[in-house]
Amino acid sequence: MPLGDELDAPLAERLRPKTLDEVIGQQHLLGPGKPLRAAFESGRLHSMILWGPPGVGKTTLARLVAQDFDAQFIAISAVLGGVKDIRDAVERAQVAKGSQRRTVVFVDEVHRFNKAQQDAFLPHVESGLFIFIGATTENPSFEVNSALLSRATVHVLKSLGEDDLGELLTRPAALLHAPPLSDVARDR
Repeated sequence: MPLGDELDAPLAERLRPKTLDEVIGQQHLLGPGKPLRAAFESGRLHSMILWGPPGVGKTTLARLVAQDFDAQFIAISAVLGGVKDIRDAVERAQVAKGSQRRTVVFVDEVHRFNKAQQDAFLPHVESGLFIFIGATTENPSFEVNSALLSRATVHVLKSLGEDDLGELLTRPAALLHAPPLSDVARDR
């Protein structure tokens, strides 16, 4: 994002981690030797389901996968999207593959797609056309069809702890060159 655009971006977007090391929390997945850290460091992308409560970094992690692997990032909302969006993603992934570029297809709220819509991803995940990353707040064992689930690794993201939230509160002040929050303000 060009500098001028970044200054116009909403604060939440400006604060979004730009590297894996900037991600707050999720040390059970991102700490040294942990599953997602190991996947990033080994260069081995895999399809995955990111399961966790809202606001814990599911979308951010998907974007970082694409960024770190120089892959095209295609986001689909299962709330607003449908089979047409899946077809468009497949076509874009085929074009990228022709240019020797990988593609990450990110499906937010994947549990909202019905079985037929989820099945539409299967042949492309199996062929390696793209890496599938689904995000869900619901238990994938019940909400994601078993065929898609068997082709992805489920990573459980946890709610941010008190220390994580404290660290998160320091970022806006640093970005805006503002004085840090007082302990009283932070405790509220």
